[in-house]
Amino acid sequence: MNRSIKRVFIIIPLFFICISAINAQKINVASYNIRYENNGDKEKGNGWEQRCPVICQLIRFHDFDIFGAQEVLNNQLGDMLEKLPEYSYIGVGRDDGKTAGEYAPIFYKKEMFNMLKTGQFWLSENTDYPNKGWDAVLPRICTWGQFEDKTTGFKFWFFNLHMDHVGVEARRHSASLVLDKIREMCGEDAVILTGDFNVDQTHKSYEILNDSGILRDSYLTAKINYSPNGTFNAFNPNLFTESRIDHIFISQGFTAERYGILTDTYREKKENSETIHSGNFPKEVSLQGYTARTPSDHFPVKVELSFEK
Repeated sequence: MNRSIKRVFIIIPLFFICISAINAQKINVASYNIRYENNGDKEKGNGWEQRCPVICQLIRFHDFDIFGAQEVLNNQLGDMLEKLPEYSYIGVGRDDGKTAGEYAPIFYKKEMFNMLKTGQFWLSENTDYPNKGWDAVLPRICTWGQFEDKTTGFKFWFFNLHMDHVGVEARRHSASLVLDKIREMCGEDAVILTGDFNVDQTHKSYEILNDSGILRDSYLTAKINYSPNGTFNAFNPNLFTESRIDHIFISQGFTAERYGILTDTYREKKENSETIHSGNFPKEVSLQGYTARTPSDHFPVKVELSFEK
């Protein structure tokens, strides 16, 4: 075989590898229950005013491109948008369809995505207006949007929800309702579903979604998985659980490259804490007693997704 033919056999595979790399695009998707602002948390040292800057720094550092949040009150929404000026959002309050009650908003980078369509429906027998469904104790909402990647023109749908924490039947029916909406609205388009589902990976409501043939838990399909804990922490960084109640489901059209449960914490100084010096580290280094805290009572979930151009 002469050198020219050898070069052809080498160049052709490299060409297709390069084309594949160019066509494959990536976005960082996340789900984050930020915990609603309330005085009880503040009295225990977990007030929104100290958590908000940490949450927003976490979002920016981990570079969420688009993410669903839960338990976001209207004032918290404003605080986050002020600290995250590169993001816009879609969503309404669940109590009145305007600003009252918790939002399940979708935040997205304004320079990265065009928002094409948006809306919401309530997780209930009556989906068009604020109300409680089945055995739920609170009104529950799902926010949706159709987005376009500005660079590639790739279009996809994003759904974000917060299921009821008490109603077993409500969660089961809500899972089926969301699937029906996806079938009705999205056709063969790529879909992302994020949220606080208030059920872990062992429950029927989870199975309805994961075994649907439409959606699949990105935890199960990711090529790299970093999950040092479950997703609920009760504001205590020393607790551990296998349960994941916050999920990111994806349809065909997306590939999960990396999945992570982000167990970031921050520190709060203790009163009268002792300063520690040791011969085991440089003399200019000193340590003080601080309390480790979590930015929310949920850990955020992040997935790096790829899609074909």
